[in-house]
Amino acid sequence: MMIHTKEDVLTLIQEDEWMMDALAVAEELQLKDWCICAGFVRGKIWDTLHGFQRTELPDIDVVYYDATCLEKDKEKEYEHKLHRLFPGQPWSVKNQARMHIVNQVPPYDSMQEALSRFPETATALGVRLNQNKLELIAPFGVNDAVNLLVRPTPAYLHNLDRYHQRMKKKNWQKIWPNLTIQW
Repeated sequence: MMIHTKEDVLTLIQEDEWMMDALAVAEELQLKDWCICAGFVRGKIWDTLHGFQRTELPDIDVVYYDATCLEKDKEKEYEHKLHRLFPGQPWSVKNQARMHIVNQVPPYDSMQEALSRFPETATALGVRLNQNKLELIAPFGVNDAVNLLVRPTPAYLHNLDRYHQRMKKKNWQKIWPNLTIQW
């Protein structure tokens, strides 16, 4: 299958029953400004372009933005609820309103801004259901992901050592050999 556009990515996700089930369960949490992001979306694109069924996800990243509640315990509460609603999945929930502290950067003002600060453009992808309508959040578009290109986001251009360490650790080309990693 060829994937070129945002609409192609949405169709790909919409046709995946497991992904739609995960999104429906996450939507039940009624989080503010949320999505499931990173490998959930990126991996689906890369698996499809490599002709794979589904590679294992280390986690399903549910992110949201709620500046009114910065307690980490709330994130764990949401994770436990997801584990009850859709067991056996590697759920991870993070409030992006507090992640600037963890990442030692200026505060984000939205979930979309937080996505734009992810390490790679191909990872800065999120999807959510909003009243049964599938939405894709892609601050840098989908071109890099669908062209199997991994490169740093502008936020990481000043921290290329950290980006390089991440690329070595991830070793994505071992799983998806057609990737081009921009060093």
